[in-house]
Amino acid sequence: MRNIIAIVGRPNVGKSTLFNRLTQSRSAIVDETSGVTRDRNYGTGDWNGKEFSVIDTGGYLIDDEDHFNQEIRRQVELAIDEADVILFMVDGKDGLNSMDEDVAHLLRRSDKPVFLVVNKIDSSLHQFAAAEFYSLGFDRLFSLSAINGGGTGDLLDAVAELLDNQKEILPDDLPRIAVIGRPNVGKSSLINAFLNEERNIVTPMAGTTRDTIFTRYNRFGFDFYLVDTAGIRKKQKVSENIEFYSVMRSIRAIENCDVCILMLDASAGIEAQDINLYGLARRNNKGVVIVANKWDLVTKGNNTLKEFETFIRKRIEPDNDVPVVFTSVLTKQRIFNVLKKVQEVNENRARRIPTSELNNLLLPIFKQTPPPMYKGKSVKIKYLTQLPTPYPSFALFCNLPQYVKDPYKRFVENQIRRIWNFCGAPMRVYFREKSK
Repeated sequence: MRNIIAIVGRPNVGKSTLFNRLTQSRSAIVDETSGVTRDRNYGTGDWNGKEFSVIDTGGYLIDDEDHFNQEIRRQVELAIDEADVILFMVDGKDGLNSMDEDVAHLLRRSDKPVFLVVNKIDSSLHQFAAAEFYSLGFDRLFSLSAINGGGTGDLLDAVAELLDNQKEILPDDLPRIAVIGRPNVGKSSLINAFLNEERNIVTPMAGTTRDTIFTRYNRFGFDFYLVDTAGIRKKQKVSENIEFYSVMRSIRAIENCDVCILMLDASAGIEAQDINLYGLARRNNKGVVIVANKWDLVTKGNNTLKEFETFIRKRIEPDNDVPVVFTSVLTKQRIFNVLKKVQEVNENRARRIPTSELNNLLLPIFKQTPPPMYKGKSVKIKYLTQLPTPYPSFALFCNLPQYVKDPYKRFVENQIRRIWNFCGAPMRVYFREKSK
């Protein structure tokens, strides 16, 4: 297994900046506002041939009664339990304070190796500022500047000596499943229910998740990465810089995933922003599974489920080949069905149809129902083939491709979907001129 390094400390000492440097990424949000990082954010790095995982944690506060900070404390404690090595980060410019001593007290109870990292030592003139932190009782003290990288090499040399050489092989080709939706629809709760552990922070307050968080799910025959994303609200409601970066990161998660689980709040109905997110996933050629959560809160009649599903499909027209699952994450109702649908959609997105099979089954249909005549000219489809793209796309070769309009392209897509199972998968249909 790959070793795990956890970065802990009070708020605003530079933990996320160091995380980004160790993972050579920008996957953790960095802002001057304290308490930006809430969930445990995972990444990977390597040094001198040794790979490791890094956990960025929220700032640890002992006596704060704020609900978020209570959750942050719990997440930090979980990260410490998971870690093999702990980087205890302090602020060399601000100096030692009581919150640092509180964190040190917690870490001294742990049997994990702790490296005391004095951050914001940007020049040799500030080196003496690190000396006062020896009073915290940790022998392994390193001063560095996370923002420019000075001193991180010495720290990593020392950390690498404690890391074993065993490596967990994480397949890069595993499917990535992004859980998307408006704030407070149950995205983090769904992932926690899948994993049967409190992997991500869940509170009743909208906007709890800010970072995009990857978790590998390898159970019951399923093997893929689950990606929890920040809730995406309407643009005019995004006021904080922090939330702006969260939304941008969520959009990038959609762009880089294979399948999106679009979560709706069934008790609130389907809203315009839900449709916008569906369109965003489709424009990026991602598979989609729609999950109507909080179904336990809906007052039900004889045909409530069927009527709600019909309403959802009406809102996503002209698409009509998308799985819809009604769940209650709180009671774990039908959440296993979500996993099955996700796997099915991912398989459908990768489905390949032999060219001979395509032509044998579809050309007779196109001959019987050809594209409408345009300016007195008829379009004749000669043959078709599936293109080598990561998602289903088909090229139809004909004499006058410029005369084929969108309604007939939709007809072609519907015929393909009728014969083969592409449920939930995106599809593109192109008409090209057949070379003579």
